[in-house]
Amino acid sequence: MEHTFNFNNELSGKIALVTGGTKGAGKAIAERLIQASATVIITARNAPEKENSNLHFIPSDLSKAEGTQKVISEVLSVYGRLDILVNNLGSSTTPAGGFTALSDEDWESTLQANLLAPVRLDRGFLPQMIDRKNGVIVHIASIQGILPLYDSTLPYAAAKAGLRNYSKSLSNEVSPKGVRVLTVSPGWINTGASKAWLAEIARNANSTVEEAQQGVMEALGGIPYGRPAEPEEVAELVGFLVSPRASYLSGTEYVIDGGTVPTI
Repeated sequence: MEHTFNFNNELSGKIALVTGGTKGAGKAIAERLIQASATVIITARNAPEKENSNLHFIPSDLSKAEGTQKVISEVLSVYGRLDILVNNLGSSTTPAGGFTALSDEDWESTLQANLLAPVRLDRGFLPQMIDRKNGVIVHIASIQGILPLYDSTLPYAAAKAGLRNYSKSLSNEVSPKGVRVLTVSPGWINTGASKAWLAEIARNANSTVEEAQQGVMEALGGIPYGRPAEPEEVAELVGFLVSPRASYLSGTEYVIDGGTVPTI
């Protein structure tokens, strides 16, 4: 079967939702989809720092079931459908110190935000995608799903491991029904939050930011490429995966980590 692709405006007419779309990789993904002429909706607890008239912002706390339902209802009420869902939301606010430092609340809040929020959104948007036999879902996981940092982000790593497994299982179920499901697992990303974290490490250690960055890379076991990813690099991968150029890709995971994970 022959396919003709228009690389310019290739997402024209598509409705896309990016969760956690106000900062970091989520913001870059939203901007990349706008460049491809998609209509883009973003959601997060707090509004973007700079207003963008090209984005439809829905304030919501997706770690709660009522927050996901609010987003589902508003998107379907305003647009009538959703073509692209990028489950980008991900966070870890648990204390360091390994498993003994973690409470039930630490585990529950992390699982709600990183695993159950995507599950609920998928459940809300999949029926209309299946009815139309068309749609793309991307789950943004993490290399911590296979390379956990047990002393600092154990619940986050476990949640992302669960997301990877769930994503593959979901793809097996809905790919025959016309919906593509993919996983993107980034390594360390050079976001605003990451830069602030490095600055804090440098202040506490009386070192430079460059030295702090090198220390973090060593803690990860090294990044062969020599630096963290830029948000725009992750966004470019997602932009390709949701495009018609990736029409035969489903059920697979794409690691973007500069070579951090030391195994195949």
